[in-house]
Amino acid sequence: MGLIRKILNSRSKDEDGNFFVHLQRVLGFKPKDFEVYKVAFTHRSTNIKDDQGNPINYERLEFLGDAMLSAVISKYLYEEAPAGDEGYLTKMRSKIVSREHLNELGKELRLLDYVVSSISKESFGDNVHGNLFEALVGAIYLDRGYNYCERFINKRVIKPHVDIERLEGKIISYKSLLIEWCQKEKKSFYFNVFEDNGNDVLKHFAVKLSIDNKVIAKARATSKKKAEEAAAKRAYFALQSQIENL
Repeated sequence: MGLIRKILNSRSKDEDGNFFVHLQRVLGFKPKDFEVYKVAFTHRSTNIKDDQGNPINYERLEFLGDAMLSAVISKYLYEEAPAGDEGYLTKMRSKIVSREHLNELGKELRLLDYVVSSISKESFGDNVHGNLFEALVGAIYLDRGYNYCERFINKRVIKPHVDIERLEGKIISYKSLLIEWCQKEKKSFYFNVFEDNGNDVLKHFAVKLSIDNKVIAKARATSKKKAEEAAAKRAYFALQSQIENL
């Protein structure tokens, strides 16, 4: 059984039709290679493989889309911020393509609604939204090339969401900012992370952030990194009046 037939069999005709209509609305143009977009919405849990035994899912397209986003955003910043040095441009690009922002874009476009998966959509973490957005960008590149890819990113990312002056003041990592503040003020800090699964299907981690041996904030998420960032964000707002003069 070939790649196309395997993916076609994972959807009903009605689902396929709805997907095609929604896809054109999101893209703003009619796709040529419809099948590559089906791959962009196929989760690894389906365990679909091609005739050579290679997995068919969106992860490789996600990798490609990440590179295309980086290229298009880099070009935009290079042109729009002529006074910015390499460090400035890199920092600004990181803010635009942050995981948080990509997740928001994926949610805005309702990409998760059309994923083919063997697990319930309630079991996914937030990052699936950003992963799907990157996979979609990768599919656009393979289907229509760089110019269409750039046009889509301009329409969906840059024009509605990128304001250079506003982004200059946006915090990328609350954890990094908090650590920098603690080091400057010679305060001790400690992220106490432990597994806290409860009744959840996915593994969760809880974290307690202590500063000078006092618990300042707690958080819980599906990864240690996300839990620490969430706790740091809560701590930042609790201590904002002290930190803002950093």
